[in-house]
Amino acid sequence: AAHAQPEAPCQGPLHLLRRRGGEAGPETGDCAYSPGYVFIVQKSYQDSETGPESSVITKVKGITFSEHKVWDVEEYVKPPEGGSVFSIITRIEVTPSQTLGTCPESMRVSDATCGSDEDCVAGQLDMLGNGLRTGRCVPYYQGSAKTCEVSGWCPVEDGASVSQFLGKMAPNFTILIKNSIQYPKFQFSKGNIEHRKDGYLKHCTFDEVSDLYCPIFKLGFIVEQAGENFTELAHTGGVIGVIINWDCDLDLSASKCNPKYSFRRLDPKHVPASSGYNFRFAKYYKTNGSTTRTLIKAYGIRIDVIVHGQVNHLPSQGREVQPDSHHH
Repeated sequence: AAHAQPEAPCQGPLHLLRRRGGEAGPETGDCAYSPGYVFIVQKSYQDSETGPESSVITKVKGITFSEHKVWDVEEYVKPPEGGSVFSIITRIEVTPSQTLGTCPESMRVSDATCGSDEDCVAGQLDMLGNGLRTGRCVPYYQGSAKTCEVSGWCPVEDGASVSQFLGKMAPNFTILIKNSIQYPKFQFSKGNIEHRKDGYLKHCTFDEVSDLYCPIFKLGFIVEQAGENFTELAHTGGVIGVIINWDCDLDLSASKCNPKYSFRRLDPKHVPASSGYNFRFAKYYKTNGSTTRTLIKAYGIRIDVIVHGQVNHLPSQGREVQPDSHHH
């Protein structure tokens, strides 16, 4: 009698299970398909892609005030372009009406204190100082101390600075974070704003349950979610990360691929030598033909929007198998 030819072994990332007579075990014999079998696809066979291509556009809205003036977005957001990294100024130290001239060096500068002109070397330039030393030892701005005189922008910063706090209304500032991602390997793209009526974004704020696709966050909410005290952070400055994670299984419906947000402090909070976040800039203007500037040391909350994720997708041969009625 002719011997039966063995069937070709099973191909593809599948396990064949027997469901007859209460048995359940791997089928090691043939690959005959019957209603008694169910195919279970192993996740390990899914193809994947990490690190989506991403674009981020941001927009801050809100108004606040300090002791001396009202501040709008054009003044307290730096830079103004609306990128993935930006700072919201919450406190400033202002040194007004600086002009080019000579004045006492800051006592914070190494070797700036002096007892006589012999202690000051003319022409010396300290990289951490405020100007070129003239060789004179002069009285400091207040008290009986003396420091070496410098030629530069005068008075120096700590000689006449005034502190202003802008953070009183800052928790209510709103931040729109528009994010679009693409996984080119699978030609999949999505954004964190749904196609709704035009007026939707004018009235909504983010809620993980009811308004997941309204990426408008209050600054106070972001700081709170990062576990920080807003008043303290506004005084010292700091960096908060807004992390958007797109982890998706593309074998499921695209509606199942949703952004997940998390928030955390990124800068070293408890390092005394380098705590907080601040930067300086100046505003220049002409007074009686001579250049004058206002020097501003700004403390702020820097927002870094970070996007990452991974998608998984079955090869085409694995997705062609249809499960039977016993699959659960």
